[in-house]
Amino acid sequence: MFLRGAGVTLYISIIGTILGAIIGLIIGTIRTIPLSENPVKRILIKIVNIILTVYVEVFRGTPMIVQAMVIYYGSLMLFNINMDKMFAGIFIVSINTGAYTSEIVRGGIISIDRGQFEAAHALGMNHVKTMLYVVLPQVVRNILPAMGNEFVINIKDSSVLNVISVSELFFQTSSITGNVFRFFEPFLIACIVYLIMTLTVTRILRFIEKKMDGPENFNVIPGNQMQVTRPEDIAKKTGQTGY
Repeated sequence: MFLRGAGVTLYISIIGTILGAIIGLIIGTIRTIPLSENPVKRILIKIVNIILTVYVEVFRGTPMIVQAMVIYYGSLMLFNINMDKMFAGIFIVSINTGAYTSEIVRGGIISIDRGQFEAAHALGMNHVKTMLYVVLPQVVRNILPAMGNEFVINIKDSSVLNVISVSELFFQTSSITGNVFRFFEPFLIACIVYLIMTLTVTRILRFIEKKMDGPENFNVIPGNQMQVTRPEDIAKKTGQTGY
């Protein structure tokens, strides 16, 4: 039962963090779009920003346990939608993570030097291409530690989903205590399992960060060993007479 609960916890945390990161990237990118001089586009961007700001503030300002109760039971009472418990858990973790991630992404975009935006626009790139090819690759690397922290938080905070009967680790531990009428030993084991999962994820993420950083030391090639290709050599190889 402990292993089954840990598997559900990891599954919800991984899927929820990935979907939340995608939501955060989209929202963070949209919220950094500069206002257009066109009055229609300007008003449209402001309306979208207001809606996204409300979403971010609501889900960052309320506990996930309350969100789980409102979304799961509220959808049944108001719209007669009986959500699958596993789907509801992933949905709640995703939108909660998306709200936090959007601010992380927005901060990462703002931290990029303004000169890179101007250089990209000078090369003829629009805002979308600038974000895709220049800004977001740097942002993803910069926010990786924060995203790893969100993943670890989701592993722990997924325990609140027991209020909607998602059979994650905390729910399974509670079931065990009801069967054996002992509390200390089962929850001590649950603490150890949570600790193993979080420490393992932390080590994996640090390894990925080091790989993305590249080697610490670089071999410098002396100037007399560098090969310089002259324009006339390129012309001979390509058969062109002018360059």
